[in-house]
Amino acid sequence: MKFRHILLTTDLSPESLHPCLSVASMAKENGAKLTLLHVVHELHVVPHGAPMAPPIAPIDLSDEIKHAELALSEQRTVLASKADIEVATAVVTGERVHEAVLDYAKRHDIDLIAIATHGRTGFRHFALGSVAEAVIRHSKIPVLCFPWTGKE
Repeated sequence: MKFRHILLTTDLSPESLHPCLSVASMAKENGAKLTLLHVVHELHVVPHGAPMAPPIAPIDLSDEIKHAELALSEQRTVLASKADIEVATAVVTGERVHEAVLDYAKRHDIDLIAIATHGRTGFRHFALGSVAEAVIRHSKIPVLCFPWTGKE
């Protein structure tokens, strides 16, 4: 299978950046474009004391977006120099992170989504959910999942 455009998702944690060089090498071997994507989570809040009221729109996310753009720019520079490929970056917002990833992939003709897991188990997995799992379950395109082992 040949890939033309690979999407590498990141939450900017060390775990999510773990597969970067491997995915960049794969992109180079395929002559594929590589895009680093970060989703800024929109958190809608129910007004205090009014549980039946519609959720309040998210707070201003411009600082989080700027932080993500800066972090992705730094990672792009490292990847571009180490893997000798062109790397694009994108920051999007969304109430459900996995849906934002899949929507971006659909709109930008992505052939492969690469994502890292945090390896959470038990209650932490149940309480926090798993973006990687949701992407895998709902994606119509191949997803390459990198388990986080705690080792570089």
